[in-house]
Amino acid sequence: MEHILSFIVGLVIGILIMIIIHRFQKKDSEEVVKELFEKANIEKEKNLEIILSKIKESFGSLSHEALIKKTEEFLKLADVSLSKQTQSGVKDLEGKKQLIDQSLESIKNEMEKVQSLVKDFEKDRESKFGQLSEQLQSTAEQTSKLRETTNRLSNALVSTKVRAQWGERMAEDILRLIGFIERINYCKQRVVSESTKRPDYTFYLPQHLKLNMDVKFPLDNYVKYLEVESEIERKNFKDLFLKDVRMRIKEVTTKDYINPSDNTIDYVLVFIPNEQVYGFINEQEITILDEALKNKVIICSPFTLYAILSIIRQAVVLPTS
Repeated sequence: MEHILSFIVGLVIGILIMIIIHRFQKKDSEEVVKELFEKANIEKEKNLEIILSKIKESFGSLSHEALIKKTEEFLKLADVSLSKQTQSGVKDLEGKKQLIDQSLESIKNEMEKVQSLVKDFEKDRESKFGQLSEQLQSTAEQTSKLRETTNRLSNALVSTKVRAQWGERMAEDILRLIGFIERINYCKQRVVSESTKRPDYTFYLPQHLKLNMDVKFPLDNYVKYLEVESEIERKNFKDLFLKDVRMRIKEVTTKDYINPSDNTIDYVLVFIPNEQVYGFINEQEITILDEALKNKVIICSPFTLYAILSIIRQAVVLPTS
């Protein structure tokens, strides 16, 4: 029994001792494992760094070599491309140079043509300038003569006697142009019976009829109208001249010019020996012509007198029935 108890106690103590030893062994194993694991990690990290370093070195070397290789290839390609572009540029420049040369040649030809035209124009200008100088000189001479004629005409218009002679001269020119002959187709300054006044011209009509014409026309105020510059004075002389025209119309409506007992027709001619004066009357006071016709007075300019005398000539030539 004692032996069994001893055995059991010894067994229990042995088991306890084994448990204790196992625990210590387990703790040591864990620490050892932990240490080994840590060492393994450290070694792994070192190896990884070494590997990474080697990879970096290898990659860097490869990259450098690749970069050098690529750079060389790029330079070769650039050199080839630049050579091609240079050749193309040379050809293009050569073509442009030819075009420029052609353009310059064309411009040179055109400039020569222009220079030739300028020379011709200069010669023509000199010729025209000479002709123009001659024309200007001739115009100056004609102007001088016209000024002298105008002065003489102005002086003539101032004098009543000379003005009447001028009117008669204009009338004579028209009569010769028509073909009238004095004492056959007309007479001058015939004395009217029972009157001291004389019409300047008397025209013979068919059936022993007569038509009187007066060439005396008042122009004093018209000349003054042309000479003054003040608008007020011009208007004053214009009104006076138109009044003179009306007075002249009234004067020739007497029996000295229209006299049925002397076989005159019911109309009398008043000759204005200037188209400008005739046009001035029409422009400034057109009613004057209407008033004259109402009073049996026909105011004539050189053109209208020619027309009237042409009708008279036709009436004289035509046979009467």
